[in-house]
Amino acid sequence: MNQITTFIFDVDGVLTDGSVHVTPTGEMLRIMNIRDGFALKAAIESGYQVGIISGGYNEGVKIRLKNLGITSIYLGCPDKVETFREFCHDYAINPEEVLYMGDDIPDFHVMQKVGLPTCPQDASPEIKSISTYISHKNGGKGAARDVIEQVMKVQGKWHLYYNGKHD
Repeated sequence: MNQITTFIFDVDGVLTDGSVHVTPTGEMLRIMNIRDGFALKAAIESGYQVGIISGGYNEGVKIRLKNLGITSIYLGCPDKVETFREFCHDYAINPEEVLYMGDDIPDFHVMQKVGLPTCPQDASPEIKSISTYISHKNGGKGAARDVIEQVMKVQGKWHLYYNGKHD
């Protein structure tokens, strides 16, 4: 966790619990955890690069993530590996410095390209088998907060942020 400079998260099953509520008009609503949002914002404000790579697309999710300060949001991605490569190239990021959190088969190949593959407790068995760190929290229930907090604590940044001494 010492080398992590960048966090990348999937959305459905990681930042949400994977449930989709469908309204009578066909709109699909997702629920996101406020503590995950706090940690995402804390990571950005502490100088980490934060990105989102998701196969799904939802305008409400995009607005929520932008409101947290995330600018690298890739939704509706058919090829997560290619998007990941472009992201690393555009921001001059070494893949070994990336923590990626995914939960299911569409995340499998991209997770093999990063320095620290992680997943929520309720991820699929295939994803758990390649994850270096498995959160004790489920997707949408604080898993993102868990990994961000762990990295920031290891790097001595969580305490600084918590005490209001971040840049």
